[in-house]
Amino acid sequence: MSDVVTEAVAALTAKMDGAGFEGSAKFVIEDEGAIVIDDDGVRADDAETEVTLTADTDTFKAILDGELNPTTAFMTQKLSIDGDMGVALKLAGVLA
Repeated sequence: MSDVVTEAVAALTAKMDGAGFEGSAKFVIEDEGAIVIDDDGVRADDAETEVTLTADTDTFKAILDGELNPTTAFMTQKLSIDGDMGVALKLAGVLA
């Protein structure tokens, strides 16, 4: 597992404050790995989920740090979304 994924799991876990997520989502960080968020919490994993969000490392870090709105990232094609858009929108609320 890459350092980027390890740091992201820790940061997302802190943002979620130990709460689970209703639904399942996967972040694929290009050239680094994948992170799953679901009712069990946050973990490095590449399991099947309801929605998959893919971005490069810089975009993912900017979203996680609050420097880039996930909707803006999607609209400017820095973030791709495959799957249930409703789950993606719920996840955007968690990241805000």
